[in-house]
This record gives sequence, structure tokens and C-alpha cells, in this order.
Amino acid sequence: MAELKRIATDLSDELDELDGLVSGLTEEQWKTSTPAKPWTVRDQIAHLAFFDDQAVLALMNPEVFATSLEQIAPDVGAFMNRSVVRAQSMPGREVLGWWRESRAAVFDAVETLPGDQRIPWYGPPMKPTSFLSARLMEAFAHGHDITDGLRTKRAPTDRLRHVAHIGVRAREYAYMANGLPAPAEEMRVELIAPSGEVWTWNEDGDESVTGPGYDFCLVVTRRRHVADTALVCSGPSAERWMSIAQAYAGPPGEGRSPGQFTKG
Repeated sequence: MAELKRIATDLSDELDELDGLVSGLTEEQWKTSTPAKPWTVRDQIAHLAFFDDQAVLALMNPEVFATSLEQIAPDVGAFMNRSVVRAQSMPGREVLGWWRESRAAVFDAVETLPGDQRIPWYGPPMKPTSFLSARLMEAFAHGHDITDGLRTKRAPTDRLRHVAHIGVRAREYAYMANGLPAPAEEMRVELIAPSGEVWTWNEDGDESVTGPGYDFCLVVTRRRHVADTALVCSGPSAERWMSIAQAYAGPPGEGRSPGQFTKG
């Protein structure tokens, strides 16, 4: 339970920081476009709120959630757009209130679960620790869309280790999502955390991805093209992985183009 509490604290801090960024926005700023066109800042927060609602459903009523997966399968795109449709008639402050209530409900629901209970989701079922890490990854990714849209920055923190870990673990999934055969070889990943700590996975891998942990997280959430980062890919398999990497379930999406953003 100590690990779950630590991840919950990291998630809470990530969400509070993003809340602080958007809580003072004017109504016009809520309508600011983000790189995930045609989504606005309001749409990004609505997306987080909507999937926090889905998270509560998965946590509290997994059977109903499983049934909902069957219902959305014929048109995943329409399902993904539900949050935007709901938010269209809502002012930014109202969307913010929705998100605050939804994310609080996630924490309340998680506290009622055994630490080893598997939670259904849009990918494989997850333990509560992985489930909260995935919510942190979503907050980081959509929060970055918001900062890009508003042309501001948030200082990276070592909370990103959760995002990096998901990105490493999801390597095989990235190939599957792109209709490619799963890689056979191990891949060494060595990243420099914002604090300067070194994060390492698969130390015996023949090929490697090395560089700033922040850049790696941007690539695996498809918020930056690897060419616009300081990551070093040593070997053809490393280069291939970073060209398709994704840490989230679902279709890859368009991602970002090389040269769309400057390095750093």
C-alpha cells in the first residue's frame, strides 16, 4: 500500500499543478487551440474529466464498464469525442468544476480497493498502482498540449518516472497498435531524470535509447517527434521504436511532425 500511496501523491501533485495553470484562465483563453487539433484548452480538460468519470465506473462497477467497452467498439472515434461534445456548451469554469469533481471521485474509489485487484481499462486490466500511473500519464500528456497551446512551460519533475516506466513497458504494444510484429530483442533505456538521477531499464539490451527523461516522456506520449528531442537512439530497432512509441491504449493518432517544435 505504500507504493500506491506514493503514486497517488504524485498523481495528486501533477493534477494540482495543472489545475493551477488553468484555474486563472479567461474564457477566451479556455478557447485557445492546442496542437491536438481541433481541440482547445477546454476540450483537453474535458477529456481528462470524461475519462476520470470512466475510471470511476471501471473502479466501482467493472461489469458495467466491461459492457460499455462492447458498445463503443463499433465507433471508437465517436466515443472519444463525447467529452468535447459535452463541453461545447459549457464555459471553462464549469468544465474545470467537472474535472475537479471527477478526479476527486477517482481517489475516493481507489481507496476502497485491495492493492492487488485488477481494474479493467481500454488496454489490459491493471493493478491500482498501474491504473493511477496511467492517469498521471494522461494528465502529463494533455497538460503538455495545454502548455503548448498557451505557449507556456511547466518545469518537469521526477513524477515523470511513472510515465517513462509505462512507455518502456508499452514497447510491444506500440508495435501491435501499428500492425507490426513485436520486437524480439531487449532495449536498454537510460534516462536522466529532472533531478539528475539516472533511470535505467533492461541494462543488458543490445540497442539503446538514452537522453533526458522529459524528452522520452514527450515521445512516448506522442507530444514530440523524436527528431525534436535530445534522445539518442543507438541501433535500427531503437530508431524504429521511437518513431512509433506510445504509452497509451488505442490508435496511435497523428502525433507530432519533425520540426514542429524546437529542441529544449
